[in-house]
This record gives sequence, structure tokens and C-alpha cells, in this order.
Amino acid sequence: MKRRGIVHAELSRQIALLGHTDRVVVGDMGLPLPRSVPVVDLALLPGIPRFIEVLDALLDEIVVESHTVARESLDGQAGRWFDARADRLGTRAEVTHDELKRMTASAAFAVRTGEATPYSNVVLHCGVPF
Repeated sequence: MKRRGIVHAELSRQIALLGHTDRVVVGDMGLPLPRSVPVVDLALLPGIPRFIEVLDALLDEIVVESHTVARESLDGQAGRWFDARADRLGTRAEVTHDELKRMTASAAFAVRTGEATPYSNVVLHCGVPF
């Protein structure tokens, strides 16, 4: 058994498969995801787990060189979450919510949270640890 870090078997496996420039989507419970993209569905109940808990756990495990968010998210709670983690999220790109939804098709995998806060979605662009 793992001693620390993410212990969810499928999420841990998907993280281990990531390479430089791969994309990871972290989404709220309402984000539509293409059937072609592997989804690690963590949603249990509305609000459980929270988006920010999942994002923080992922940021502890992977190297992120940049991220993409919907402009619509920046005025709300999600925008404050992203701002508070700017040093761990790298360069920010802003697109419309519809553009962000289209970007999910090119993700290595997606994580669905139980979050019910509007626009709590981000695309993480993987970097390298050196």
C-alpha cells in the first residue's frame, strides 16, 4: 500500500502515465466530457469531493507548466482558487467556457469532482521536473 500521496488506484495509474505536454482536465460535476477521454470519476455527492481538494492533491503529484481556464471562471470562487495557486499552476491561458469544453477532447485523462460551483474547471498542461 502507498504510504503517501494519491491512493486512488486509477487516478494514481493515470498520473504515472503522464508525459511532458500532456493535458489533464479537472472538472466540476457538470462538465461534459468526451467518451473518448478516460475519466476518473471521483464524484460521490454534490460538493464531495470539492474541486479544490482534488486540484491540490494533483498539484502535489504532477509538474504543471501552464493551465487553461474559462474566462467566465475568473470573477467567481474558481478564479480565487486559481489565483491563490498561481505559483503552482504556471502560465495562465484564458479561453471561453465553450473553448475549454472543446479542449477536453485532447486530454490524456479527466478527473470529475463533486464540485457544484459554476466554472470550476481547469486544463493542466504537464511539465517536467528538471
